[in-house]
Amino acid sequence: MMGKRLAAVDLGSNSFRLEIGRVEHGVFQRTEYLKETVRQGGGLDENRNLTPAAMQAGWDCLARFGERLAGFAPHEVRAVATQTLREARNREDFLQRGNAILGFPINVISGREEARLIYQGVAHMLPPSHDKRLVVDIGGRSTELILGQGMKPLVMESFQVGSIAWSVRYFSHGQFNKKAFSIAEIAAQAVLEEALEAYAPEQWSIAYGSAGTVGAISDVLIANGFPVGFIDRAGLDWLYEKLLAAQSVDKLKIAGMREDRKAIIGGGLSIVRALFDLLKIDTLHQASGGLRHGLICDVMGMVGGVQHVGDDLRGKTVTRLAEKFGVDTAHSERIARVASTLWKLWGRERGSALREVLWAAQLHEMGMRISHSDYHKHGAYILDHADAMGFSLSEMHRLSLLVLGHKGKLRKVGAELPDADPQLMAQLMVLRLAVIFCHARREPDIEGLSIQRPNPQTLQLRWRTGWDHAFPQSAHLLREEVAAWKKTPLVLDVD
Repeated sequence: MMGKRLAAVDLGSNSFRLEIGRVEHGVFQRTEYLKETVRQGGGLDENRNLTPAAMQAGWDCLARFGERLAGFAPHEVRAVATQTLREARNREDFLQRGNAILGFPINVISGREEARLIYQGVAHMLPPSHDKRLVVDIGGRSTELILGQGMKPLVMESFQVGSIAWSVRYFSHGQFNKKAFSIAEIAAQAVLEEALEAYAPEQWSIAYGSAGTVGAISDVLIANGFPVGFIDRAGLDWLYEKLLAAQSVDKLKIAGMREDRKAIIGGGLSIVRALFDLLKIDTLHQASGGLRHGLICDVMGMVGGVQHVGDDLRGKTVTRLAEKFGVDTAHSERIARVASTLWKLWGRERGSALREVLWAAQLHEMGMRISHSDYHKHGAYILDHADAMGFSLSEMHRLSLLVLGHKGKLRKVGAELPDADPQLMAQLMVLRLAVIFCHARREPDIEGLSIQRPNPQTLQLRWRTGWDHAFPQSAHLLREEVAAWKKTPLVLDVD
């Protein structure tokens, strides 16, 4: 019997990658690997918008990947994008078409989520060890630093410094000289300086470099007789002198140097040299794993389309956020229970949509520490800007909308609600109703409550005889809620 097939798509700032393989006896075996140099990170204009050419290059690559992924089930594929699309103001324009072309949703992940996945991928490809490890991943527009032990990441940070960005900024004319390198290294250290305390040499025993820039430098050094498996200061100094001797990208001829890497080697080398100096790295060992392997590890946790590992991580993240912001756990759990009951009475399928409602219920009051009147707005802002492990930026924004819209007028949700999928509106309605039933911050009496759905756009809520007299405030709030939904595609009817 053939093993389960899985695929990971990594939309990096320099390259797009597709990893395909099968799981045999719990071990992933690669069957196919596709990589294209798209260099999307160089396609951001001065307003941080992707240029039409950059978007088209990305779509063309995704079309080729999509053809190869035809026939894969949704739970067999995970696709993520990193720093370039984190920065791009018009990322939704790219993603809307990109999702359709690829045939699978592309999630833009936060810097810390990227760091988590990188460490997960690296750790799974390394021999077991109790040593504290420093993992460095220098991409096109960001650098991730992770301190971990065994399979567990301990400290994760993402910095906006990368080989494409630094090459464009400090080696824009393709010229190599000491002054340009000095300025680039000083600038890199200025960005990375805050890492000094957490990632100081005494905090780790061994340093690993993952993929991207580290891999490109290592390939060059190996081709020129340097040892396999690590980069040291001697190798960096040799490459530095070679670039200075060449003076420009056009004149650069070194064994092992791919043509597509020449234009960004200056920026990449300056960042590596800066990290060696800043963190006192003597030897940077080359790691086999990286982001896409971390994605595969996440996908391997999916069985029958259910994201067991992913949901567990998301659940822990939500719990940590709730604890951090001092949420009233008893009240949030009460609302979650009522929301779950309403969802069931409505006859909706249990699954990811309900889980999102329950997570939003846990977090709906997280803004209370900032303001009692506008806590929903502050909570939404926090979720839109939080680095939450296990969640993509779009997933966090969805939670943000639910928290923002759980009380008050629906117009504050903005133009997103009318155009949203019906699922989001149903989630929002159930959450708002649960909050109303629990307004007195005690267990509500909803025995005998019934819900009918005469059509997909209408929810009819009916209570038992005398309930509205026993709970007049609840009945009043529910009748007010009817008016809140009048300007939306959904209809609420209560009696």
